[in-house]
Amino acid sequence: MATRIEFHKHGGPEELHAVEFNPADPAENDVQVENKAIGINYIDTYIRSGLYPPPSLPSGLGTEGAGVVSKVGSGVTHIKAGDRVVYAQSGLGAYSSVHNVPADKVALLPDAISYEQAAASFLKGLTVFYLLRKTYEIKPDEPFLFHAAAGGVGLIACQWAKALGAKLIGTVGSAQKAQRALDAGAWQVINYQEESVVERVKEITGGKKVRVVYDSVGKDTWESSLDCLQRRGLMVSFGNSSGPVTGVNLGILNQKGSLFATRPSLNGYVTNREELEEASNELFSLIASGVIKVDVPDEQKFALSDARRAHEMLESRSTQGSSLLIP
Repeated sequence: MATRIEFHKHGGPEELHAVEFNPADPAENDVQVENKAIGINYIDTYIRSGLYPPPSLPSGLGTEGAGVVSKVGSGVTHIKAGDRVVYAQSGLGAYSSVHNVPADKVALLPDAISYEQAAASFLKGLTVFYLLRKTYEIKPDEPFLFHAAAGGVGLIACQWAKALGAKLIGTVGSAQKAQRALDAGAWQVINYQEESVVERVKEITGGKKVRVVYDSVGKDTWESSLDCLQRRGLMVSFGNSSGPVTGVNLGILNQKGSLFATRPSLNGYVTNREELEEASNELFSLIASGVIKVDVPDEQKFALSDARRAHEMLESRSTQGSSLLIP
């Protein structure tokens, strides 16, 4: 028997329940992974709440985990039982002690990286890879704005930007989070609780503003983010932690300087095994060399059965960096 987290209707964290089940054998092109650590991501709350509804209910939750392959499907040749692996695009159900995953969505995990490091960083790290390397290729010495710089994605972005020699200006909501972002490699931080983000960006850049803004907050920061952009700058909206951006009048992009806007996701950038290997190899090399450090505080490691409390903490904005479920 194995244990997984399910929800039977949309709503708050109280809808999450632990259930016992018998794992099915992996399909022809799948592998079965015994999870050692499971990544918790803000998108999981969107799926649970119904903002991004699953195909059907009841539903599992989570797409990211790291562990040991216990079984392989008959068509799988590049992965074998006993391999250490990590995945982030599995299809819902990673909140489970055992999870069947498409083999082409699984990356072999180097021995130098722990299961907890991998599960805490893989989806977030692949996200930073496509944002900084593909959606808009950040250049050395280039200033840019990154919202929620002390979050799980943000802290990896701070470190990656520093490795690229770029100047990340991060927004945060407290003095403690400001220090965390600076320690991770942010060039400048703006506490949006105490300062105008737009005015501070102008001040930091000598009135030039920035070529690109990365925004995972959504509704609350959409328009102010546009006001931080140079003429013909790029707005990268990749999340909705404050709610989705809706009812946008495209004319505003013209009014604010012939701006560009995009709404990317990992599934638009990592679509096959070759793209997964390119992204994961770059991420793994930065983690293994210590350039990107992934440390999960003990208070942000939860038993699998405690997924409800993990979501409560995540949505309260009281966490910093990554959180994990440990089967």
